[in-house]
Amino acid sequence: MNERTRYSDEELEEFRVIITDKLDAAKRDYEILKATIMNTDGNDVTDTSPTFKVLEEGASTLSKEESGLLAQRQMKFIQGLQAALVRIENKTYGICRETGKLIPKERLRAVPHATLSIEAKQNQHRQQI
Repeated sequence: MNERTRYSDEELEEFRVIITDKLDAAKRDYEILKATIMNTDGNDVTDTSPTFKVLEEGASTLSKEESGLLAQRQMKFIQGLQAALVRIENKTYGICRETGKLIPKERLRAVPHATLSIEAKQNQHRQQI
């Protein structure tokens, strides 16, 4: 039996739709996080009475730090999805960068920006331990 070396153009188009949908949602989420960090919604400690200002500034700072970390993670996710779209254009999408074999469709549907098969990911994890 001949082992396939890449996904067909039809299959790549299916993945392109999945990735584009996830990318649009991720960009919307990123904008929400960015607005939270920049406080564009106007709800800040300046809206409250001075009695609670000191307590709320600490909570506000912590919240902005958490939002900043989430925004960084979201941007990394967006970049991964954009890189996946480039791999679709190059017709290299879905090929494990370690084994050179096709990553199963189920994995790509769950993690569309994946560049490693489960086997390669587990081997990578074992080497780190």
